[in-house]
Amino acid sequence: MNKSERLNDMIRYLNSREFFNLHDLMDKYNISKSTALRDISSLEQLGMPIFAEHGRHGRYGILKNRLLSPIIFTIDEVYALYFAMLTLESYQSTPFHLSVNKLNEKFEDCLSKKQIEQIHKMKKVLQFEIYQHNNVSRFLDGILKSILNESNCKIQYVKNNQTKSYHVQFFKISAKFGQWYATGIELNTNQYRVFRCDRITFIEEEEIKSHFSIDELVSRSLEMYQSEKSIDFEVEILEQVKDLFYKEHYPSMKIENGNKTVIKGFYNLGEEEFIANYFMRYGNYVISVKPDSLKQIIQDKIENLLNHYQKL
Repeated sequence: MNKSERLNDMIRYLNSREFFNLHDLMDKYNISKSTALRDISSLEQLGMPIFAEHGRHGRYGILKNRLLSPIIFTIDEVYALYFAMLTLESYQSTPFHLSVNKLNEKFEDCLSKKQIEQIHKMKKVLQFEIYQHNNVSRFLDGILKSILNESNCKIQYVKNNQTKSYHVQFFKISAKFGQWYATGIELNTNQYRVFRCDRITFIEEEEIKSHFSIDELVSRSLEMYQSEKSIDFEVEILEQVKDLFYKEHYPSMKIENGNKTVIKGFYNLGEEEFIANYFMRYGNYVISVKPDSLKQIIQDKIENLLNHYQKL
């Protein structure tokens, strides 16, 4: 814990106390007496109303006017914020320099004793499904910084045990099922790409400003992704499985509900098997597939799978 983090934590720790002594700080933060004295001086400079009581049993006191104003949450707000924090526990990495446990401590410092009891009770009775991933994404903060700065990056990316270099301007970070993805435009080819963040092994932000604004890249992202030789598809499904689409689909897809339930979209050359694998999840709830070339790929995959299980 660096000094700024320690001082921030001390403000919360001391804010609920009327008196403390040097050993309280030394023991809690594992610091020396001289460091504790310097920290108290820093807290006074920040405006914390500390006074000293001298004598054999000398101690420090804090004036009644609290440095931190109390924050009032309704119980529904408490539940919503608490569950939002729980989602962070499913990720080994985040774009933020924080500890989820420390964040939870700060949050509980803003709550009443009754509210804390309520969220602890709620955690026991409400099931919250998360997908744990062991993949560590080391450069999420660098990617986020480059997006906010609207700057270009040089990255190294590992896929299939091969390392490749790319010149990219990122414009979106997304998370799905515990995994982080970064979307950007590859500047050498002007092509839209999605990178799995744990496979990025190096990133260097360039000081030169990009020619593209974030708003422009976001608005053009689907247009950039679709190549001139892309293939349109239409897959009709039974209405009862449309929830499967809402749970997971890709930016190049949309669903239309009317007399029929149809998933429409496009795929670029080389992505046929990827799209075929997606629609195999719908099993016998698929009614029709266009074009025939996509249907043939799905049929071939099903036959190969059947042959595999027959040989087991």
